[in-house]
Amino acid sequence: MTTVVNPASNGPTSSGLERDARRIHDDKPISPGSIALGVIIGRMSEFFDFFVYGLGSVLVFPKLIFPFAPTPVAATLMSFAIFPLAFMARPVGSFVFMWIDRNYGRGTKLTIALFLLGGSTASIAFLPGYDTIGYWAVALLALFRMGQGFALGGAWDGLASLLNLNAPPNRRGWYAMIPQLGAPIGFALASILFGYFVANLSEADFISWGWRYPFFVAFAINVVALFARLRIVASKEFGSALEANELQARPIFEMLSKHAHDVVLGAFVPLASFAMFHLVTIFPLSWVTLYGGQSAAEFLFVQVIGAAVGVIGIILSGLIADRIGRRSQLMIGAVIIAIFSFSAPFLLDAGGKGQDAFIIIGFGILGLSFGQASGAVSSRFGQYYRYTGAALTSDLAWLIGAGFAPLVALGLASSFGIIFIGGYLISGAICTIAALSLSRVLDQSSEPGQGR
Repeated sequence: MTTVVNPASNGPTSSGLERDARRIHDDKPISPGSIALGVIIGRMSEFFDFFVYGLGSVLVFPKLIFPFAPTPVAATLMSFAIFPLAFMARPVGSFVFMWIDRNYGRGTKLTIALFLLGGSTASIAFLPGYDTIGYWAVALLALFRMGQGFALGGAWDGLASLLNLNAPPNRRGWYAMIPQLGAPIGFALASILFGYFVANLSEADFISWGWRYPFFVAFAINVVALFARLRIVASKEFGSALEANELQARPIFEMLSKHAHDVVLGAFVPLASFAMFHLVTIFPLSWVTLYGGQSAAEFLFVQVIGAAVGVIGIILSGLIADRIGRRSQLMIGAVIIAIFSFSAPFLLDAGGKGQDAFIIIGFGILGLSFGQASGAVSSRFGQYYRYTGAALTSDLAWLIGAGFAPLVALGLASSFGIIFIGGYLISGAICTIAALSLSRVLDQSSEPGQGR
């Protein structure tokens, strides 16, 4: 294989290796099913890393990193204050890794990003507590959390768009939901690991060493995901999309000069599902841990069941979107979330049975809405700017809709009452409905070349 030197960067680029690999496998086209599997594995690894951290921010860090807090609620709020740093670092990572992509190739970018993502997560496993190194423990936790977000900005690979490009016109809703399956799968895997250690270890052993194992696993999962992604990047189909300018990384400011309004509007379209996202995963675990109803181990396994229901909801979203259109599907999902917001606080505060119902129903509703969120983001851009535009729009949507959700929800609920999480949910639903009302029809792709 030959290594190409990019004149602009005066250094080696992986693009030549990728082209050589495509020529070698030219007679072995990769199937849409293989692309779908690679996309699911990639997304699962990303969400696993983030959910391992999210569960740790409830079960571990308040006691290990913030034992100086006056109350358990204050310690959890301090832990949640570190949580959004990843979402704030993610757009910065997108900016830097887009440059790496243009100058050194997609394979180089993905390799650096996934090793950084897995390395940042695995590094947390070695983190000493506050009792050992004082406030340096807080600083290191914040640093590793920002590393997760920065790396995730580079993990955007364009494979979801490749899947969409290979989708028949009447099956775009189905293909759009496939990448979203990685979220509940990643969450279920993280919950099973944590649930096992919480259920089988004493609290002292869990806080001392048991919690570290899920963070170790993250690195191995990212290595597997890297090879799955590189296999697709080296495929003929991916190369054809690159040559047709459909998956090229464009300068962000150039894209914003053409599509700034699409980025802003697109960031608000999935807000209902993104606001719901952490209110059925991370926040309810903190509420149960702090205010009771059932043990953390029991609740984690209920959440695994909820994740399975979420998978069913995501699959249904694809079937429904292909019948009624993505925009109508997203609108219906936002309305259902708004309705659920009135009962959610009462379910979560009604003891074990109510909490179980909150999780099962909540995950089902989340699946119906979240299943089409990715397609809504990418559909606003023509092929020339789709890769860059979808990446930045997704970054902003997660930051606005999900990054601060656990902190805001627990802060409101603990200070003013659980009823206020309903207000948080309905605000996200209103944003989605308003954005959909202002946008063009989202269930039709833009014409090729738009924005050039």
